[in-house]
Amino acid sequence: MKLVGVCQYDGSNYSGFQSQTNANAIQDVLERAISSVGKLNDRINFSGRTDAGVHAVGQVFDFSSPDLRKIDQWLKGINSNLPPSISVISLQKGPNDFHSRFDATSRSYGFVLYTGVTRPVFLRNYVQWEQQNLDVHLMRSEATYLEGTHNFNAFRGSKCIAKNPNRTIKAIEIIERDNFLIFYISANAYLYNMVRIIVGTLIDIGKGVMKQSVIDVLDSQNRKFAGRTAQSNGLFFLGSSYNKIKLDQQNDLLNLYNFLRINEN
Repeated sequence: MKLVGVCQYDGSNYSGFQSQTNANAIQDVLERAISSVGKLNDRINFSGRTDAGVHAVGQVFDFSSPDLRKIDQWLKGINSNLPPSISVISLQKGPNDFHSRFDATSRSYGFVLYTGVTRPVFLRNYVQWEQQNLDVHLMRSEATYLEGTHNFNAFRGSKCIAKNPNRTIKAIEIIERDNFLIFYISANAYLYNMVRIIVGTLIDIGKGVMKQSVIDVLDSQNRKFAGRTAQSNGLFFLGSSYNKIKLDQQNDLLNLYNFLRINEN
């Protein structure tokens, strides 16, 4: 029996999603919760490997089990064994050959920048605070050059082991609401730290501390020409798209904004 789930988590106190030796990973917590309800044939598959401090509103995972329980029994049982920082928001049967990672046609991320005058104490785990005025119009203009298929060598972290640096960004937007700038990026796949380096580069361009254009950075294929790496706490994994299955995902950026706005003060 193949089950496909969507989970949300606050990544503040975790080492990331993927299981690691001597670390507090979300994958391990989720697998223990699943195993407390029924037999888990193998380790779970998942769509996006988020790093320490990164959050998710639509992380997709799948697992196989010989136990033929009702879906609502699985869902209630798993959630009853999870800490308050993790929640499985949907669970459904899927094709036996479904794989959360390899079958994903696109993945989307949101990054939240707070531009208010005072430090956002209650949002400190969910936003990057930037006091300096930003040229948002210029940032949006430069961001358009990232759309399409490019060699993103200049936007990969030093720990990246991917052999092929080519990725396709399907959409990139910068949404301005009150004291928030929300970056939205959808791509077929990502290099290590690619989203955070893209966001950091656009912030540096908006601040005027970086004079070269995104085109120049792409052409350089050299990390030192890009901007800083944005903080992990402002990054949210929004969700994945599939042809094989339709999922109940709550990856609307407006929901994310409303949560942040309510907790701003």
